[in-house]
Formats: sequence, structure tokens, C-alpha cells
Amino acid sequence: MDTKQIILIMVVCAGAMLLSMALYLRQRARRRRPEDFDLMEGHEFEYYCAELLKKCGFQEVQVTRGSGDYGIDVLAEKDGITYAIQCKCYTAPVGVKAVQEAYAGRDYYDRMVGVVLTNQYFTQPAVEAARKLKILLWDRGYLEDLVEDSEA
Repeated sequence: MDTKQIILIMVVCAGAMLLSMALYLRQRARRRRPEDFDLMEGHEFEYYCAELLKKCGFQEVQVTRGSGDYGIDVLAEKDGITYAIQCKCYTAPVGVKAVQEAYAGRDYYDRMVGVVLTNQYFTQPAVEAARKLKILLWDRGYLEDLVEDSEA
């Protein structure tokens, strides 16, 4: 092997290593990015979720006014289905109260689907209440999927 071939092999290997490192860092950053929403306060999280839904194909997305919103933070539509969404940025599992608010707010805003969207997970009583009241529960895993889909 001559010097030119050795240099070419070294350049190709270095390029492959750099590409591999860049892909690794990008994937790591994607996995870490959802942690940013853990640091948000309530209203900031609501606006973050609204923007995320827009990026994921939801239309007519609007954040409600706050007080007197019957627990609903975001109204949206996708594929002809209307949604009333309760956003909860918590440090612990989300309980039944959020499900009850989504249920009341869905009817108040005359929406087809009520949702609780959170950066956490749900308590078992919340899961049971949601099943009976027909409320969708979008937990941390679903939120992370939304983040990933919005970046695609």
C-alpha cells in the first residue's frame, strides 16, 4: 500500500467517525429535548403544546383565555375531529381531577374529543375515570412522540 492509499483510508475513517458522532449527538439531543418542557410553567407549557400540535397537523389551534376556561387550555381540530385539551405540566403523576376537567370542558366547548396532555404519566384512578368518561390520555411518551413527529 502506498502513502496515498493510506491517507485516503484515514480520511474515509475520520469522516465516518465524525458522521457517526454527529448522528449520536443529534439523537442524544432529541432524547434530551423533551426535558425542556419539564422546566416550563403552566401557561408556557400550554403555548408549547399548542405550537407542537400545529406542527403535527392540527388546525384551528387556539389557547383558551385561562380563567373561566372550564379546565380546557387548547382547542384544536384534525381530520374533521374537534378536540378540547387540558394541559398539565406536573412533577408527579396526573390524577382524576384533570380527567374531570377535560370531561366538563369537552362538553362546554362542544368538542368531539376531550384530552389530557401531560409531561408525566397518569394515576390508575385517572386511567379508570378516563376510560369511563371517554377522555383520551396523552402522557409523556405521547408528548415525546409529538415532539419527534414535529421535527420530522
